[in-house]
Amino acid sequence: MTIPTASPTAPIRTVGTAVSGTEGPAIRITGPLHDRFGEILTPAAVAFLTELHHRFGGRRHDRLADRMRRRFEIGNGHDPRFRDDTRHIREDADWRVAGAGPGLEDRRVEITGPTDPKMTINALNSGAKVWLADQEDATSPTWSNVIGGQLSLRDAIRGRLTHTSEDGKEYRVTAEQTPTIVMRPRGWHLVEKHLEFTDRTGRRMDASGSLVDFGLYFFHNAQALIEAGRGPYFYIAKLESSEEAKLWNDVFTFSEEYFGISRGTIRATVLIETLPAAFEMEEILFELREHCAGLNAGRWDYIFSIIKNYRGRGARFVLPDRSEVTMTVPFMRAYTELLVQTCHKRGAFAIGGMSAFIPNRRDPEVTARAIEKVAADKKREAGDGFDGTWVAHPDLIPTALAEFDAVLGERPNQLDRQRPDVPVRAEDLLDVHIGRPITAEGVRDNVSVAIRYLEAWLRGIGAVAIDNLMEDAATAEISRSQVWQWIHQGQSTQDGTLITAEYVEGLIAAVLAETPRPSAGSGTDDRFEDAAAVFREVALQPEFPAFLTLPAYSRFLVETA
Repeated sequence: MTIPTASPTAPIRTVGTAVSGTEGPAIRITGPLHDRFGEILTPAAVAFLTELHHRFGGRRHDRLADRMRRRFEIGNGHDPRFRDDTRHIREDADWRVAGAGPGLEDRRVEITGPTDPKMTINALNSGAKVWLADQEDATSPTWSNVIGGQLSLRDAIRGRLTHTSEDGKEYRVTAEQTPTIVMRPRGWHLVEKHLEFTDRTGRRMDASGSLVDFGLYFFHNAQALIEAGRGPYFYIAKLESSEEAKLWNDVFTFSEEYFGISRGTIRATVLIETLPAAFEMEEILFELREHCAGLNAGRWDYIFSIIKNYRGRGARFVLPDRSEVTMTVPFMRAYTELLVQTCHKRGAFAIGGMSAFIPNRRDPEVTARAIEKVAADKKREAGDGFDGTWVAHPDLIPTALAEFDAVLGERPNQLDRQRPDVPVRAEDLLDVHIGRPITAEGVRDNVSVAIRYLEAWLRGIGAVAIDNLMEDAATAEISRSQVWQWIHQGQSTQDGTLITAEYVEGLIAAVLAETPRPSAGSGTDDRFEDAAAVFREVALQPEFPAFLTLPAYSRFLVETA
């Protein structure tokens, strides 16, 4: 691969920390250049980002507008259905996706986690088959995390990543066989405010988080990954339609052509984690078929998407305590079984989701309970036909591996299991009746978890162990959206207490009063007051922000040069 020094249609010149075009589109770096940032934000890399935004930025905005229209329609009583205009795709039995690339043939256990140096090394030493290197929900998108994560990945891929913690502990990659890296860029809805794109007409706008994360990783690592016998692989988050999938496919094809890489080298695994996408699984596979390896059941965001889309549709769409919305309730069973059937019909891998239970090395009882819960979850997934699954902690890999080994044996997957016994209808995907109450403890847990997670997120930590569960942006979204829905649908707890904004304000005060805080003079500043302010904005206001990270990012995480 020969890296061009600039995009052929966007010549560049460097002005301080800014890269601007002598003509045409340009990207300007508005964030500070911390140590080693220049290794990632090179003129040629920024030129590639500029070209991606020039070619695909307008279509991204069109797809986001489509999302808003669809959400409005569902909110006004138009339930999603399998599309009539794409029936021919579903009925054509002949097409298949590209399937596994080198290093993706066996995905029975994948570990997920953020891309800071310590977590990168731990993931690469974990013994998992695949590492989901997460620049999305498990990463707080501070400027340091966004570019620092790219540095970690670049160094790791070249075998030169080391890390020394504040207490002097040294971390290095020691595993003889490291997991295949599959990087997850941010979703289409997220922006990167430390890079400003100016289009041909002179309009200025924030850069796309998706294009920045994908573009920088691909630019710096595609050739090195290919030479190592693997490839540039991606998890694609938050898709809501096949049109969005086609946009990603066009980004992939253009990027391969830009660097002279064989078409189809990129492999993508799409998370089915929104309600609209569940009705377009085959269409999403079809649009990405040249680059697609499989689908993943993104369970936590999927639950959030159900709540978000049906939050105003009446009491029959109200879900009970978050802990009661398990993988065995009707709409979750329908969604996951349809995913396995759809994937195997088209030669795609079906990857299971992540149980939130995590071990605690200081508490054997908690660890035993986590292992029991995770074993049951993975046994169910393997029995349903999934080809692999996620875990959030290295200590859970043996548990997950044992359940999949019991089903797979020496086979790398179970693509041959076609599941003709799955007759999922549209009504099944919308059957949200669970028959369990909302409890006072459930409301309080949602408030407590959301505020404690947001406090860590504002300090730059995107994956947090809270009450022996792994929380990320998706689980926090469930917590705050349930509170919003319960208030606006006039719900009461099992003991008869009406859930109002005033009631929740009392819980906020109690959480802030009871949560341990750093002592004065400790040198550690907490962000609990800011976290409570964000929670009030996304859970207690009349308007419902589509994602809690949007206002929180704009208010608190943007650095200036």
